[in-house]
Amino acid sequence: MLAYLARRLALAVVTVLAAVLISFLLVHATDGSPGAIVLGPGATPAEIAAKNTELGWDRPLVTQFFDYLGHLVRGDLGRSIIDSRSIGQDLGTRLPVTGFIALFATLLSGIVGVVLGVTAAVRGGRFGTFITSSSGVALSLPAFWVGILFVYVLSISLGWLPATGYVAFADSPVDWVKSLLLPVLALTVGGAAIVARTANAGMRDALQAEHIRTLRAVGTPAWRIRYVHALRSTSVPVVAVLGIQFIALFGGSVIIENLFALPGLGQASQAAVTSHDFPALIGVVIVATVVVVVTNLLLDLVVAALDPKVRTA
Repeated sequence: MLAYLARRLALAVVTVLAAVLISFLLVHATDGSPGAIVLGPGATPAEIAAKNTELGWDRPLVTQFFDYLGHLVRGDLGRSIIDSRSIGQDLGTRLPVTGFIALFATLLSGIVGVVLGVTAAVRGGRFGTFITSSSGVALSLPAFWVGILFVYVLSISLGWLPATGYVAFADSPVDWVKSLLLPVLALTVGGAAIVARTANAGMRDALQAEHIRTLRAVGTPAWRIRYVHALRSTSVPVVAVLGIQFIALFGGSVIIENLFALPGLGQASQAAVTSHDFPALIGVVIVATVVVVVTNLLLDLVVAALDPKVRTA
């Protein structure tokens, strides 16, 4: 297990370094420069060149990269070239917004999806067919369309939840939950459908396994066969799907955050791209990469704990 963990940690470090290098090179390969962005379209080439020299943009690329890497190791993501704000502090306040949305949506998708998928596999018949068909329909619905539908029903028509905006947990825990509930529900619909299908297929395969037939033959209670032995076998693909789903929700939060006016990483990335704020854009990429890498690492460890064959592969 320790060797497996060491390999995964080494791969995680290499992945983060590769993301830093690629984002750094892509930013420097784009048209424009920080000097031109800071001074605006009315600046002369001489003024732009002087500003780039002041910002260190004209130094050798290798020198700039290792200088940035040195600051990054110390936890310094630099400052925005638009308003000189600390990028690390800004992203630190935005990260929990995106993180909690992705986490709550993943957990809710897992609970709803596992209950529906396992129940459909155990009961079968019309109920199983209904769950399978309904999950197919849910998968075809875009998250932003589901979000708009929830806004119309729960906010405009019933007035139960705020349509947009974000309230910090420190200001009001109740309002914080309310401000996150609509985006979480919008993301849960498609996520629960994926989990339900995965749990349904996994449960069906597990119930037909040879060791399950042996347990039936020796008189093991049906509930124990279904919800202990078969469900344990089903948990491996379900956990893998939930991990991938969290990564997808975390990385694809731009549309949902803009729809509900949430100050998360997705909104920050769009603002950085629109304003050509190069340091802020690199910072968003690095933070998102670290979250994805850590999630993948935890996912690998959980799957390895559930399935011994993974550890010895």
